[in-house]
Amino acid sequence: MDSTLLTQRLLLRPLREEDRDDFFAINSDPLVCEHLPGTLSRAESDALMDRICAHFVEHGFGLWAVEIPGERSFVGCVGLVRPTWTAAFTPCVEIGWRLAPATWGRGIATEAARAALAYGFTKLCLDEIYACTVPANVRSLRVMQRIGLRPDFRYSTDGTFEHPRLPEGHPLRRHVLYVTTQAAWTNSL
Repeated sequence: MDSTLLTQRLLLRPLREEDRDDFFAINSDPLVCEHLPGTLSRAESDALMDRICAHFVEHGFGLWAVEIPGERSFVGCVGLVRPTWTAAFTPCVEIGWRLAPATWGRGIATEAARAALAYGFTKLCLDEIYACTVPANVRSLRVMQRIGLRPDFRYSTDGTFEHPRLPEGHPLRRHVLYVTTQAAWTNSL
């Protein structure tokens, strides 16, 4: 399968070695990591990039580097992953994004996420794609809604779950769960 995606303004491509510095800049930015357990050290960021690249090799898809041709060669990552943690709705494929703050408010995450959804449903023939975040992450929730994901109440009455990677009592443990199906995505076209 082709490993690059093109949208009206963006190129989504596999991560490259020369992306490491920009990837670390994003992962070490407190604003970017506001709704995550914390910023990453250089070693942690590099290890995350290595895992993203390995996921791509193993599954044939993953988080793509987002490039704005003619403007910036790397502004973050958007794509599809198979979570390695266990919850009521796993195994599954999750859509996610992490972009430099300079790109926020420009529709970059939405545009790239729509391309990732299309890839998941047309090339990978997935039945469902999930997303999750903490309830306070309003920016990500808006992207989820704009790309057609809706709260998933099949696993709890309030559409939330306790993220298994975070310890009990952690302020970010409670996550909202969103989902869309191939049928819903097709009907939205």
